[in-house]
Amino acid sequence: MSSHTVSIPTHTYTFDVAIIGSGPGGYETAIRAAQLGFKTCIIEKEPTLGGVCLNWGCIPTKSLLKNAEMIHALKHADTFGIKVDGMSIDFPRVIKRSRDVAGQMAKGVDYLMKKNKITVKKGYGKLTAPHEVEITGDDGASEKISALHIIIATGTKAKSLPTVPVDRKRIITSYEAMILPEKPDTLTIIGAGAIGVEFAYFYNAVGTKVTIVEYLPHLLPNEDEEISTLLEREYKKQEISFLLGAKVESATVEGDKVTTVVTDANGNRKELVSDYALVAIGLTGNIENIGLETVGVETERGFIKVDAFGRTNVEGVYAIGDVAGGMLLAHKASVEGIHCIEKIAGLNPQPIDPMEIPACTYCQPSVAHIGMTEKQAREKGYELKIGRFPFKASGKATAAGETAGMVKLIFDAKYGELLGAHIIGHEATEMIASLGIAKKLEATADWIHNTVHAHPTFSEAVKEAAADAYGEAINI
Repeated sequence: MSSHTVSIPTHTYTFDVAIIGSGPGGYETAIRAAQLGFKTCIIEKEPTLGGVCLNWGCIPTKSLLKNAEMIHALKHADTFGIKVDGMSIDFPRVIKRSRDVAGQMAKGVDYLMKKNKITVKKGYGKLTAPHEVEITGDDGASEKISALHIIIATGTKAKSLPTVPVDRKRIITSYEAMILPEKPDTLTIIGAGAIGVEFAYFYNAVGTKVTIVEYLPHLLPNEDEEISTLLEREYKKQEISFLLGAKVESATVEGDKVTTVVTDANGNRKELVSDYALVAIGLTGNIENIGLETVGVETERGFIKVDAFGRTNVEGVYAIGDVAGGMLLAHKASVEGIHCIEKIAGLNPQPIDPMEIPACTYCQPSVAHIGMTEKQAREKGYELKIGRFPFKASGKATAAGETAGMVKLIFDAKYGELLGAHIIGHEATEMIASLGIAKKLEATADWIHNTVHAHPTFSEAVKEAAADAYGEAINI
């Protein structure tokens, strides 16, 4: 990456760049701005830096999911000739470890701000003019700063249903699901996207009876249908219940129970009684009360409208990451922010291709993809070559006792170009990176097939899937 330093014009602003929000998009943008020579400020309303991802999302949930993996492994230890007697789960300690991990990572962001000489302002940031932000602290005291460029990186919040009133006590969001005081006996999860299926995996592992309710026909409805179907098969084996094609009519709290009324795919009415109901139906941008109307920034469907480099309709005001819509992923936010600031600096970043952004779900078996699904590719008129390789045919997966899932690769039959890669299996979220590189380089099936993969590894399944697309797989 270029270490280019830009010349900043003389002006009367307090900062060259002010960033509202310190999640991965915000703090990584701040660091890149500092590297480019901008006098930079980052504004954060929460006590710790790092945003939802580090404090309440990506990082602490992965800590919980690691616990779930370990519990699963111990429950099946006898398969490996290991006898485990008297296993118990200290649920409060599980939660505490997750919070400790989040705290450690937040301290790391503090260090990076100091290292890069970035000014940190704690308080609620609100635009009062195109180049001005008012920052109000918890004590009510406020100050105004000015900046030549203001980047909004305020992220998202959970969507809600009008008939499911979230009280954060019994009808909860993912925030509360990470810090429950004790393990629930029963849990209803409304929504089967990444958040819903990850929490289903965790709570099922610790012994909670989980039921997922999803309006669309599949778990992880944005994934390739074949992959979603395999996940459904594995969740049935894990005794995670789910209702697909089902509509939630209402949820009400009575004492310490929640009754969720559902109409299933056949039109039958069901009542699900559980200790908690987790609402995980999606996210919407944090766009309220940050001064967008004051300066005239346009929004659309709950998100800020931007161009390919984060520019809004107001000069000097930008938005990156989840608040700008699109794929709501931390790594996408980081890339958007870096491209935004490099464009401001006069460098030549290229627009981000959504088909080159990987998406991962960290349940087990884990799920990851990049590029088009089979359905999307066919709808675009491609003639396809599709290769599959099941992990049950992999020596490494068999040795590791992780044979669920497969690699599915989708190629353009005319040129052999990789259009989409889909993995469900133990190492899916790690394996997808190599396929991201392949797609970025417009690799063909032949290139992937003829790249030597080490044996025995999970990644051999990628090579075999590419070969299978042309009838040349060796091990199936």
